[in-house]
Amino acid sequence: MKRLWVGVIAAMALVAIPSNATGDSFRSCAPVRNMFEGSRYEGSDLYRIRAKGVPCRRARHVARRATEKAVGETPDSSGRVVVTYRSWTIYDDLRGDVDRYVAKAPGGKRIRWLFGEI
Repeated sequence: MKRLWVGVIAAMALVAIPSNATGDSFRSCAPVRNMFEGSRYEGSDLYRIRAKGVPCRRARHVARRATEKAVGETPDSSGRVVVTYRSWTIYDDLRGDVDRYVAKAPGGKRIRWLFGEI
């Protein structure tokens, strides 16, 4: 009978712990649609936005502002751009069909997203 109670208590403890209790996982955020309307980038979206340590609203805002800033920069010889936006450092990889962005801030905050036409 003791074993049964131990098993029941252990199972209840596992159910009570949220799957992302450590905060190590990225959360999926809504895309930013057609932010460059009327420019040569019209029709390109920010999609597959993933945030760690920040709410989606902040992640979408940082992704929008960082992309605006990075689009105006000239890439180095390897096809990469590094810019800053407030306390965020943004790395843009232009190689391939879609631009891949990563933004990092103090405290382990991270945002990842893609820019281009789906």
